[in-house]
Amino acid sequence: QVQLVESGGGLVQPGGSLRLSCAASGSIFSAYWMGWYRQAPGKQRELVARITSGGSTNYADSVKGRFTISRDNAKNTVYLQMNSLKPEDTAVYYCNALPPGATDYWGKGTLVTVSS
Repeated sequence: QVQLVESGGGLVQPGGSLRLSCAASGSIFSAYWMGWYRQAPGKQRELVARITSGGSTNYADSVKGRFTISRDNAKNTVYLQMNSLKPEDTAVYYCNALPPGATDYWGKGTLVTVSS
C-alpha cells in the first residue's frame, strides 16, 4: 500500500507560481513512476506531467515550458513547479504513483485556483 499526500495548492494570480509537493510512503520510492494529473470542473482527469524512476519526464502540451516535475528520492517526494500560471490551469491536482509490477495509487488532491 502506497500513501500519497499532496500539498502546496492555493489561490494565485495569473502569471504567478506555485510549487506542489507529494510525499509518498514506501521503501522503494525510487522505483516508482510518479505523475501529476489534474481535473477541472466538468472535465476529465488529465495527465499534466510524469517522471520515471530513471528521471525521464514528459508533459502535457498545455504546460510545456511552464511546469517542471522533479523528484527527491531521499525525501520520497515529487514536486511540480508551476510558473506563468493561467486561469485555465485551475483544477484539483492529483499525485499518482506507479510502483513496478503493481497497480497505481492516487492522492486525495490539492486545489489550485488561478484568478485575479
